[in-house]
Amino acid sequence: MSSGAFDVIVIGGGPGGYVAAIRAAQLGFKTAVVERDELGGICLNWGCIPTKALLRSAEVYHLMQHAADFGLSADKVGFDIQAIVQRSRKVSSRLTGGIGGLMKKHKITVIKGTATLKKGGEAPTVIVDKDTYTAKHVILATGARARTIPQAGLVPDGDKIWSYREAMVPDTMPKSLLVIGSGAIGIEFASFYNTMGADVTVVEMMDRVLPVEDEEISAFAAKSFKKQGLKLMVSAQVEKLEKTAKTVKVHVKDAKGKVEIVEVEKVIMAVGIAANIENLGLEALGVKIDRGHVVNDGFGRTNVKGLYAVGDVAGPPWLAHKASHEAVVCVEKIAGEKVHPFETSNIPGCTYCHPQIASVGLTEAKAKEAGHEVKVGRFPFVGNGKAIALGDDQGLVKTVFDAKTGELLGAHMVGSEVTELIQGYVIGRQLETTEAELMHTVFPHPTLSEMMHESVLDAYGRALHF
Repeated sequence: MSSGAFDVIVIGGGPGGYVAAIRAAQLGFKTAVVERDELGGICLNWGCIPTKALLRSAEVYHLMQHAADFGLSADKVGFDIQAIVQRSRKVSSRLTGGIGGLMKKHKITVIKGTATLKKGGEAPTVIVDKDTYTAKHVILATGARARTIPQAGLVPDGDKIWSYREAMVPDTMPKSLLVIGSGAIGIEFASFYNTMGADVTVVEMMDRVLPVEDEEISAFAAKSFKKQGLKLMVSAQVEKLEKTAKTVKVHVKDAKGKVEIVEVEKVIMAVGIAANIENLGLEALGVKIDRGHVVNDGFGRTNVKGLYAVGDVAGPPWLAHKASHEAVVCVEKIAGEKVHPFETSNIPGCTYCHPQIASVGLTEAKAKEAGHEVKVGRFPFVGNGKAIALGDDQGLVKTVFDAKTGELLGAHMVGSEVTELIQGYVIGRQLETTEAELMHTVFPHPTLSEMMHESVLDAYGRALHF
């Protein structure tokens, strides 16, 4: 049995964990990371990054199929699904290898194995296999996993019923599939497989797809999805699955209780995630858990001395950039730096389907529920020269302001490259910008970003180009 003493031990090497470790090392702490699998976590290995590589292949394939629209010709357009998957895995491997390099650069000790905790001195003691490690501060960044619903048979089997892992590495392209759940993960997979030619059905228990998004943006996206051939079944839920020799019969019940059987080759589970809190020894330590997540304050601190939690294990929003920033706030507070408590109102959400979806802050409905009198601005992609030149003129930019103060309450976008554009509004909210500053900001022409400006102007009856 070996042992080691550190200032900070981080359990989990995903976007929350490895960023916490790097920032701790930068601040002079002797730091270690415990990781049972690969550095980079789900995001780099099986989530954010490899899915974007798949979606990029789908985007290029779509453009090749529409080459004539740009005065070009591309004969015998096709694809090799195994080559697409291989490229995705190479992109992932390149980045995970980079994380290993960053650990070495910052002299961070990487401990391979599964960690458990027991009562200690300044902080819980960390046990990895048979080795014991101590630290002044222990940060939980164990992430989350795909949620399953065993009672309905909604459990991945690696064959006909897929989790995100199987969905990212198909051996062959299925002719048909059904996606359960229309959040970001579900819609991204639905978009990829639909673009690549599969017959795709999406089942959503809420009354609209992308239910966390602004209702107007959700409706716009749904109309576009249907136009592309996606079948959307909302206010519906899967009752059970029946496996046959080559297919799965999915029993879907609608809001009126009517059951429809949809037969497909594959089913993708995308019904949310569950935090990785099991087998860590949290119960014995008395760590406070709420709705399956570790409870922390605005600085990552749990109710147990010396123990912190960041990222997916600490609750929504389940986003890599949330985990990373929460980790920085946590470590800087440990170091005694002046730092604002972490809060989620300025965290952007992005969905990389076609068309893309991006948002930050309050939806129009949530703003009204919160008691705000609002001014709402909109600008469509069809009024933007760059969007028309790109051949991608279907989309909408929507902004929500407080009518009395001019505060930017929220921004919501659907269309080409909105996942890149949203950061402009995020910065605006972070700097507590009002409509006056945004109106007098000069946006370059011709760009898609001009629609952001026009949407602000429209909220106050001053739109120039529509």
